[in-house]
Amino acid sequence: MESLKFSINSERLPKHIAIIMDGNGRWAKGQGQDRLFGHYHGVESVRLAVEASAELGIGYLTLYAFSTENWERPEREVNGLMELLVDTIRKEVPTLNKNNIRLHVIGNTEMLPEKTMTVLEEAISETAGNTGLNLIMALSYSSRWEMGEAARQLGLDVKAGKLDPETIDQYSFQKYLCTRNFPDPELMIRTSGEHRISNFLLYQLAYAELFFTPVLWPDFRKENLYEAILDFQTRERRFGKTSEQLG
Repeated sequence: MESLKFSINSERLPKHIAIIMDGNGRWAKGQGQDRLFGHYHGVESVRLAVEASAELGIGYLTLYAFSTENWERPEREVNGLMELLVDTIRKEVPTLNKNNIRLHVIGNTEMLPEKTMTVLEEAISETAGNTGLNLIMALSYSSRWEMGEAARQLGLDVKAGKLDPETIDQYSFQKYLCTRNFPDPELMIRTSGEHRISNFLLYQLAYAELFFTPVLWPDFRKENLYEAILDFQTRERRFGKTSEQLG
């Protein structure tokens, strides 16, 4: 069967895709294994999603890898996830460089273990010169944390006399967000059949097209990404205007 890739209009690609990678635990349970087993198998899905995005020419791909709420999970799972993250990043840096992919991290990284942060900083530095796909890992991230932190920093700048409160608008607020250097996502994908945004890029997803698939993350393959992009290309993006105004 011919790949859906050949049906994609390369002139109408989303500039930025965001993915909530959900379903690792349920997938593992279905295999009679613990949750970490699902996380390990989810790594291959990450690799394929990144590869497919780079091949298509997508500019930005944000993956929701670990939320601030995830710190409440059992210690064994959290420690296992951090170890998996370290091992995966170390192994994948040569591939990222080979494919001209630049790594970024957003989130409350002060909460990450020192070893994890060291490996991430090395990978960010080693890929900083790449000019292809921008791979953004949301780690120890939640949107409410991000907006609270942005408000705090904005308040400090007002207090220090660096910012006139009368000039504050949505554009000045955006400059204090983790994503200030990236365009807003145009397509958000969530796997596993859940229909929630789960505290992910709440501000940035204001006009994103949302795509929900029942596929559990460890089963997510390139064809699933192509399906989401094709669905995106059927949508009319009006940004509050009418169809007639766009026409």
